Amino acid sequence: MKLTFFKYQGTGNDFVMVDNRDNKLTKNDTKLVNHLCDRKFGIGADGLILLENSEDPEDDFKMVYFNADGNESSMCGNGGRCLVAFAKSLGIIENSARFTAIDGSHEATVNEEGIVSLKMKNVEEISENEDFIFLDTGSPHHVIFTKNISEINIKNIGSEIRYSERYKLNKGTNVNFVEPISTDTFSVRTYERGVEDETLSCGTGVTAVALAAFRASMTNSNTVKLVTPGGELSVNFKNTENGFSDVWLSGPAESVFKGEIVC
Repeated sequence: MKLTFFKYQGTGNDFVMVDNRDNKLTKNDTKLVNHLCDRKFGIGADGLILLENSEDPEDDFKMVYFNADGNESSMCGNGGRCLVAFAKSLGIIENSARFTAIDGSHEATVNEEGIVSLKMKNVEEISENEDFIFLDTGSPHHVIFTKNISEINIKNIGSEIRYSERYKLNKGTNVNFVEPISTDTFSVRTYERGVEDETLSCGTGVTAVALAAFRASMTNSNTVKLVTPGGELSVNFKNTENGFSDVWLSGPAESVFKGEIVC
C-alpha cells in the first residue's frame, strides 16, 4: 500500500498526519503505526494522527491519536493543534473548528499568524501531594516543581515514576519537571509515556503545569507562559469552585513536509 502522509510539528512535538476520511489506514495495526513513527526505519514522529469523519454531525472532523509505540492513546494537546492546522490546509475548516477526540469534544481557532488555540477539557480533580501534583488534562500528568531542570536525567527519572506502583493501575503517567522563570512563566521538560522518552514539548503536559502552578500558588495569573525545549506555549483558564474551566492551549503548529511511503 502506498500511503500519502504529512508531517507536522508544534513546538517540536512532531506527528505523522494522515487524511483517513476514506478509512484506507486500519486502526488495528500496531506494528505499522510503530514503524511509521520509527525515526530510523520509518518517517519518524512522536505520534501518528488520523483525521477522520466524525459520527457527530456538528463536528468538522474526528481525531484518532496513536503514540509512537503504536497504541491508541489519550488526548494529545499539541497533536490536536497540529490536526487543526492540517484540517485548515485541506480546506475542511477556515479559522475555527469543532472536533471529537478520545476525551470528548474540542473547539479550536487559528489566527492570522498561524497560532492555533485549542480548548481543553475542564479539570475538576487535582491531587496535591508533598512532592508533586497529579491531574488529568486529557492525559494523566505527574507534575514536579524543582530547580536546575537542565541537569535532570528526564528519561531515567521520568521512567521510574511512569512505571512506579503508584500508577500501575492507570497504565502509567506522563511526568513533568518544572522550574519557575518568573511569576507567570515556567520552564518545562516532559517524559511522555508511549514515546518512553523526553519530548521537546507536550501540550497536555504544559496545560497540567499551568493549572498545577496556579493551584500551588506559584502564580496568580490566569494566563501562564510555558517554555519547553521546542518552543513557547501559553495556557489560559478560569479558576472556579469546581476546578478549572475554559482552558485554552495556544501556540504554533506548522507543516514540515508531505510525502509517500510504501507500507
